Amino acid sequence: MKKGRKHQQGTGARVNGNGNAQQHGEHESWKKLKLVEIHQALNCDPVDIETLRRAAVSEGGLLTDEIRRKVWPKLLSVNVYNLPAKPTKDIRENHKDFNQVLLDVRRSMKRFPRGMRVDERQVLQEQLIDIILVVLQKNPALHYYQGYHDIVVTFLLVVGERMAIAMVETLSNHHLRDFMDPTMDSTKHILNYLMPILEQVDPQLHEFMLRAEVGTIFALSWLITWYGHVLSEFRHVLRLYDFFLASHPLMAIYFAAVIVLHREKEVKQTECDMAMVHQLLSKIPQDLPYEELITQAHCLFTRYPPSLLAKRAALQSRNRSLSGYEPHNLHYRESTETRRTVSPQIPGGHRHHQPIYLGSPEDTDITYLGTPDRAPRKEQCFSNVYVI
Repeated sequence: MKKGRKHQQGTGARVNGNGNAQQHGEHESWKKLKLVEIHQALNCDPVDIETLRRAAVSEGGLLTDEIRRKVWPKLLSVNVYNLPAKPTKDIRENHKDFNQVLLDVRRSMKRFPRGMRVDERQVLQEQLIDIILVVLQKNPALHYYQGYHDIVVTFLLVVGERMAIAMVETLSNHHLRDFMDPTMDSTKHILNYLMPILEQVDPQLHEFMLRAEVGTIFALSWLITWYGHVLSEFRHVLRLYDFFLASHPLMAIYFAAVIVLHREKEVKQTECDMAMVHQLLSKIPQDLPYEELITQAHCLFTRYPPSLLAKRAALQSRNRSLSGYEPHNLHYRESTETRRTVSPQIPGGHRHHQPIYLGSPEDTDITYLGTPDRAPRKEQCFSNVYVI
């Protein structure tokens, strides 16, 4: 009997070993096939943007930084043959945001690869400061906010300084545009899409969070940094950037919704108290099943598009205003405007200097910046970007 059991165990081990080897071979074959498809799409004339977008969204994303350097600019219609010049040092002279940008970049060490030499990191930090200031100087209607540097550094590390300037400028005038208004009204409105998504998928979870009066402020840092501020593994940040660059500007809030849905049991087992639920949700687990959540977010966007949720989001905003609820005692002025990604060409108001906690114990004195200017916004539209 013992010999028989040993024989069976050994046979099972060999089968498992062969199975793992087979799975590895299939994975490598799939990866090579995807790389071929991406290169074919890049070599098309014109470039096959739809295939590149599908590759960025589908399992594994764009796979390597080498591929990202080629595909990311295409997803944003950036002309790689006409990149901005390297910034000169006079960009820092008399720039209204220089001091705040400097402070934010100085405490962004965790965003750089572990083990990077100090002198290398310092060079990149100087480049990061210049990229931000150049984009703001060229676009006076854009207003710096705490967390913007978390997005910019991702592009700097992947595509380099000059390409990062071009990409960040384009991104700031489209996907990130609502975060760069003089006020937080548009950002708050985007957060208001979170609860209607939860209501559609899990009414019980939605009701629990309403009773807890937790609001949506726990997801603020997720949204405005594209999760760069809250994820410790850079590879996970890159995977999400593949997804967001190929998707509608509101996809980041759908991803926030699937994170909450993924933690549904934890949330419901927590005491129905604002502080308790906020504390739980504000800390993102680092072992999330990212591919599964990306697929779910993509499906939810298709099933419950923003056009379907817009009225519910606006109603939630009005209800919160009537109830006098202000998360974390932050005093927002209720917006009477439609969110600008949906209805562009609406001038902005004034951004107040108000403290926002992004969720990291090492970040303090966090401020939203901006000058009281009412410069009208210019919306860029791209044929290869989802628009409602």
